[in-house]
Amino acid sequence: MCTGKCARFIGVVLYPLALISIICNIMLFFPDWETKYAKEEREGAGPRITEQAKYMSGVIGGGVMVLIPAIHIHLTGKQGCCGNPERTGGMFLSIAFAAVGVVGALYSFSVSVVGLVNGPTCMYERLPLPLWGTPFTNLSESYLKNPEIWDLCLEPKNVVEFNVGLFSTLLVAASLELILCAFQMVNGLFGCICGTCNNGKVRRHDVRATIPALAQLSINKENSWRVGSHPSLQ
Repeated sequence: MCTGKCARFIGVVLYPLALISIICNIMLFFPDWETKYAKEEREGAGPRITEQAKYMSGVIGGGVMVLIPAIHIHLTGKQGCCGNPERTGGMFLSIAFAAVGVVGALYSFSVSVVGLVNGPTCMYERLPLPLWGTPFTNLSESYLKNPEIWDLCLEPKNVVEFNVGLFSTLLVAASLELILCAFQMVNGLFGCICGTCNNGKVRRHDVRATIPALAQLSINKENSWRVGSHPSLQ
């Protein structure tokens, strides 16, 4: 696969990954598919939303910081990259955009890991009254290995499964974005140094067009020589 086609493929794959990251991050603000928890926190009732969701890593890091580079990478691939000096600049710039995507993906990846490790913010049983907080943060063993203690969270309903599913999706999306953006940095460098297969297609087309022209020129010269050598033919 040439560097131009590879860039187009990377750009197209990054689009849905960025969209998935944005959607998952937004969904984290609505545990149990309810808006009341975000509203209660906004009104000063205390923490109701998991802290890592507020970092907006899926919207900013895995979303915008990947989506904008994806657009440039895709368009650069459609141009054929390094067929001429003008396109070389576009491919070189795609390396810088891909680096931005790497930073964004790393941000989303890191926050997702912390969100999974710390667990969700929820109302849990604590004497004398239930309390809002993160009950799984200071446990000696990870709650992820002990699904039987997930019922410790009383509200929102099924918030542990909700957070684990969304943060896991963000983690996978960020991992793929990181790999693709890092690969595009290498692909862009090769494209600028070595050119693309599009250039080879142009050269092959030029050769095919030149061969008949040379043959016709040879025939014309031979006819001219024959006429010059035999005056009676003039």
